[in-house]
Amino acid sequence: MPIYRYKAVNAKQHKSYGQVIAFNDNDAKYRINRLGLDPIWIVDATDSLYNRIWLWLNRVRGKDLVVFSRQFSLLISSNVGVVEALVTVQEQTANIKLKNIMSQVAFEVDAGMLLSEAMRKHGGRIFSNFFINVIHAGETSGKLDEVLNYLADEMEKDYDLTSKFKSAMIYPTIVLIGLVGVGFIMMLFVMPQLTAILQETGATLPWATRAVIWAVDFLQKYIVGILIFIVLFFLGLRFFMRSDFGRLKVDYFKLHVPVVGQLFRLVYLVRFCRSFSTLLRGGVNLTRSLEVSSDIVRNRIYQRLIADSIKEVNEGNSVSSVFMASREIPKMIPQMMSIGEKTGNLDTVLDKISVFYSRELSAKLNNLGVILEPLVMVILAIGVGIMVAAIILPMYNIATSF
Repeated sequence: MPIYRYKAVNAKQHKSYGQVIAFNDNDAKYRINRLGLDPIWIVDATDSLYNRIWLWLNRVRGKDLVVFSRQFSLLISSNVGVVEALVTVQEQTANIKLKNIMSQVAFEVDAGMLLSEAMRKHGGRIFSNFFINVIHAGETSGKLDEVLNYLADEMEKDYDLTSKFKSAMIYPTIVLIGLVGVGFIMMLFVMPQLTAILQETGATLPWATRAVIWAVDFLQKYIVGILIFIVLFFLGLRFFMRSDFGRLKVDYFKLHVPVVGQLFRLVYLVRFCRSFSTLLRGGVNLTRSLEVSSDIVRNRIYQRLIADSIKEVNEGNSVSSVFMASREIPKMIPQMMSIGEKTGNLDTVLDKISVFYSRELSAKLNNLGVILEPLVMVILAIGVGIMVAAIILPMYNIATSF
C-alpha cells in the first residue's frame, strides 16, 4: 500500500510531521484527520529514496512482533473481526514497516484470503514459519483466538529468553572490545614514543620490553597489510559460515565452547520444546510440527537430529528414538517424550520440559556475570602486567640509576 508523508497542525496550531499508510490521497487525509490533525500537505513517498532508506532502517524486531501478537490476540478474543483487528493494531503500531505489511495483510483478508496465506505472501520475511503455521492451525480448527493468545505468550517467553542471553553477554563483550581498541591505539601512537626513549638510553632491556618494541615496529611497518588481512579473514570467515560445512562446524563449536556452550544448548532445547509443544497444541500434525520446530532451532546439529526423527516417525517409529541415542540431548528429554507419546500428552510434556529448562537457563544467565567478571579482570590484569613489565619498570630503573 502507498506510504504518505504529511505536514499537519493540531487544534492548538502546533505543526507536526509523520507518515500514514492509505489506499489513496483521500484515505490518507481521512486517517490524518482521525489523529486529530489538519493536513497542510500530503505527499506520496512510496517510491522515494527517503522512504526506502526509512523502511530499511525500521526493521521489525522481536519486540514489535510480541506487541503485535498480544494486541491482535486480545482483539480476536474480544470477538472483533480479523480485518477490523488488523486495522486497529496497524493504527497503533509505531514501526512503519510492520504497519505497511499489516495494511497489505488486512486488504488481502478483506478480499477473501486466509490470514495465514496473506501473512506468508506479504510478511514471509517478517513472520516465521512457526508463526504462520500456528495461525493456519488456529484457522482450520476454529480456535484462532485461543491459538493467538497462546502464541503471544510463547513469543513473549522467547523474547524474554533472548533478551536475557544478550544482556548477559553485553558486559564482557564491551570490556573485551574496549581492551582490544585501547591496546591497538596505544601500540600505534603511545608505545612508539615510549620505546624510543628506552632505546636511546642504551640500557639493557628486559625480554618483555624487547618483545613490545618488536611488536610496535612490526605493527608500524605492516599496518596496511595487517588491516587487509583482517578484512580478508572476516570475509573468508563469513563465506565459511555460510557454507553447509562451515555452518555445521560453527554450530558444533557453539555447543561445546566452555561456559557459553551450555547456555547455547539450553537455548536451543527450550526453543525446540516450546515451539514443538505450541504447534502440537494448535493442531499441527507431528511431522509438520517437527519440520517447523527445526527452523526455529537454527542449529545444524539439532536440525540433523530432528530430520532423522522425521524419518523415524514416517516409518512408524517413536519420535524420541533418535533423541535417545544422541549425546547432544539430555536423557531426560527423550524419556519424558516417550512417556508423553504413550499417554497421548506429548504437547503437555514438552511444555513442562521447556519450563524446566527455561528456569535452569535463567539461573545460569544470572550466574554468568559472576563467572565472566573474574575472567575479564584476569585478562585486564595480564594486559596491565605486560605494560608494567615492558615499559614502567625499565623507565623506573633508568630514573633511579641517576
